[in-house]
Amino acid sequence: MQPGDEPVGKFSYTDTPLLTNQIPCHITYTNDKVHDILRTGFDKSPMFNGRIQGLGPRYCPSIEDKIERFSDKDSHQLFIEPEGRDTVEVYINGFSSSLPEDVQFKALRQIPGLEQVKMFRPGYAIEYDYFPPTQLKLSLETHLVKNLFFAGQINGTTGYEEAGCQGLMAGLNAALAVREEDPLILKRSEAYIGVLIDDLVNKGTQEPYRMFTSRAEYRILLRQDNADLRLTPIAQRLGMRGADARMEKVQAKKQAAAEIASFFRNASVTPEQINPYLSAHDSAPTIQKVKLHQILLRPHIDIEGLATALPELQQFLTPYTREYIELAEINMKYEGYIQKEHEMVEKMSRLEELRLQEDFDYNSISSLSLEARDKLTRHRPHTIGQASRISGVSPADVSVLLIHMGR
Repeated sequence: MQPGDEPVGKFSYTDTPLLTNQIPCHITYTNDKVHDILRTGFDKSPMFNGRIQGLGPRYCPSIEDKIERFSDKDSHQLFIEPEGRDTVEVYINGFSSSLPEDVQFKALRQIPGLEQVKMFRPGYAIEYDYFPPTQLKLSLETHLVKNLFFAGQINGTTGYEEAGCQGLMAGLNAALAVREEDPLILKRSEAYIGVLIDDLVNKGTQEPYRMFTSRAEYRILLRQDNADLRLTPIAQRLGMRGADARMEKVQAKKQAAAEIASFFRNASVTPEQINPYLSAHDSAPTIQKVKLHQILLRPHIDIEGLATALPELQQFLTPYTREYIELAEINMKYEGYIQKEHEMVEKMSRLEELRLQEDFDYNSISSLSLEARDKLTRHRPHTIGQASRISGVSPADVSVLLIHMGR
């Protein structure tokens, strides 16, 4: 059994009630019998007989692909995911397949837990083409056709979230273009959407692109607990519906986190008050009065636990929601790392502010490498920062551009 998260998270900062009754998923595994049955259909699979020639997604390959590529593995993990509360249907995550229906069904019944399974719909394979996203501006407008915006799998991505976020950005920028206003370009330090689009436009992709946290260099800033703090001001600036009300919530959250942090920096505890709690959590006892902030910075110590040991703290925290307390705790515990990342952003933002003319003739700068001239002419970056992330543009080429701009 794989139970859901506790406490249950939410996808937004609205007043959606918390889920109280979760349905668990389950894990099971394939085995040698399953693999042997699947192999009998390999010659009929469009993935193997040449009917489909495109590259599949690296991060969620079909079951036949896994058996072929990882032939040393005796089993592969599968997630059994319920499709809803009012249906017996489940989704077998990890068993996508393009094999004949009868082969899929026989193999499914050899999986532990699925011996009596019935199949509503067989798995299938699709193949789609895409336009290389290096032909796009960061607004997702095409270089070649003015006011034509591309979004989704046409840009070489796979996954619903990747497609959805591009649709949001392309729609926003199409509307801004009609109003003859500047496009909205989210930075890599502002949102994962910014990382995804920047990667696609500057680096392109040879296989279906997926957004992973590891692709972002500012992961400490791009947290789910501060998504509203990062993006609500942008929504308000654009005049999006409901943004004013959301901004009031953001301000309240920021103020609450600041008040909690102030309390921790000013309140002190004696050894008698705190040492029993520290000992219970394998943390060294203190021999003198210390600020609560210093105690919180220790490993395995959290605000919730401290509140159970300190009635005064418990009383202070009563008006604050879990969301506010969590933000304050993260800000305090990771303050040094967050500050360091902000400094990195500041350093890079100086390059982002140096704009390049879209019709600039890079071939006129002989000191640029031939590859840089070719890539810059093809990509048409808007800023020095964007130019620095294009594959084939070296730090030396960036220096040449800076000198050329009188920097």
